[in-house]
Amino acid sequence: MDALANFFLENQDMIYIVILSIFLGIEVISHVPAILHTPLMSGANAIHGVVIIGAIIVMGHAKSDDYLALTLGFLAVVLGTLNVVGGFVVTNRMLEMFKKKK
Repeated sequence: MDALANFFLENQDMIYIVILSIFLGIEVISHVPAILHTPLMSGANAIHGVVIIGAIIVMGHAKSDDYLALTLGFLAVVLGTLNVVGGFVVTNRMLEMFKKKK
């Protein structure tokens, strides 16, 4: 229990930043018009390529017997890839709506 309390005391500034960024993100997203939600979400999903690169770097630096790091890295690569592909699919469907019909 003391280790947990020490962790919170040592990282108190970072914890405050994370909590404030959560509230800021909720406020920003709640004020976005409904018509912009789909383009913003498809773009945000495509940006998850950064997650894939980070997960690959973590897996590359993990020791071969560190199964937790390797499993979490693999899971991050798979989920990040699904998010990127989903972002491109949504963007493609959105762009198809603006094409002229024959």
